[in-house]
Amino acid sequence: MLTAIFCARAFTPLEEIRDAAIVIDGARIAAIGSRDSIAIPSNARQVEMRGATLIPGFVDVHVHGAGGHDVMEASVEALDAIAETLARSGTTSFVATTVTAAPAEIYASADRIANHIQTQAANGGKSPARAECLGIHFEGPFISAKRRGVHPEQWISPPAIPFLRRMLGHADGCARILTLAPELPGAIELADAAIAKGLIVSLGHTDATYEEAMAAIQRGARHAAHVFNAMRPFSHRDTGVIGAVLTSAGVSAELIADDVHVDAAAMKMLLAAKGAAGVTLVSDGTSATGMPDGNYRLGGFDVKVSGGVVRNAEGKLAGSALTLDRALRNVVALGIEFKDVVRMLTLNPARELGTESRKGVLAAGADADLVFLDEEMRIERVVVRGTGAD
Repeated sequence: MLTAIFCARAFTPLEEIRDAAIVIDGARIAAIGSRDSIAIPSNARQVEMRGATLIPGFVDVHVHGAGGHDVMEASVEALDAIAETLARSGTTSFVATTVTAAPAEIYASADRIANHIQTQAANGGKSPARAECLGIHFEGPFISAKRRGVHPEQWISPPAIPFLRRMLGHADGCARILTLAPELPGAIELADAAIAKGLIVSLGHTDATYEEAMAAIQRGARHAAHVFNAMRPFSHRDTGVIGAVLTSAGVSAELIADDVHVDAAAMKMLLAAKGAAGVTLVSDGTSATGMPDGNYRLGGFDVKVSGGVVRNAEGKLAGSALTLDRALRNVVALGIEFKDVVRMLTLNPARELGTESRKGVLAAGADADLVFLDEEMRIERVVVRGTGAD
């Protein structure tokens, strides 16, 4: 079925289109442009969304859960609930992120997440309005005990290639990102093995010095998990991993822009140093995302949400309940151009994953993953692979 939607403007995200029109053919975009520049098929259903701004659906590479469910559960019901909750706030694609846990729990979760992804692909992506799971992000267990955050210390593992191979075997080709601490003995060799298997190596939960972080970057690490959080602090004589990330153009820096994890001045510093192309906004969302204050789970342990902030029993921040539409508004409020913020939520993560031909962009042939915002940058409509267009 063909649908043509008209709106005030669209961001592709690199280009702004005024008086925009988009034609959707099933799950894909057939055409995008100004209303007077593209031919609207006579049999297309026409939808007017006056005043709305159209952007690509958000791509979140760091999600632990949503809707009361954690990705480590990895049941069909849990993953569907997570995907439906994410879609309501504009996230149309995500990478399911595990936490440090017993090896058997990591393997079992990877098995079930991979099966979910493969089933999704076999169905041609046809489903209700649910975000598409693009792969698995292994956050740990090869992390620093000193910078573990809320990851259970008893399950932190020294870098071991046989362990990694078993994780990847259970992921069955669906592993996309591995977050590790590069200063640990054997971490560089582990990073080499991960990169050889096509994974993005991410620096995180690390006490690395500048030199240790640069050693990993020079070997191909090109991502940094939730920059500033669970990292060796920056100082002018000991810049650490943060100094390496800020000065390495090829490293994409995750930012949790919930106004809790990172102070506004630090966010501005990161954005100024990395530029629009170098930052990826993430939620680090937990099962509490989209839910009221209360008690929830993150992996195998309890967390509590109060005032929208997620903490463990010790009072440490434990992921977030952030939605990416709120991250968009928060970063725009810092004075960053709207177009640049949209890029950090869409094209940047899609490009890093190698899916920019169909995700994170408004272009003919790409998936019809669309977010329509009102004048206050709040969600007006979400379309997921064409679902919701009518």
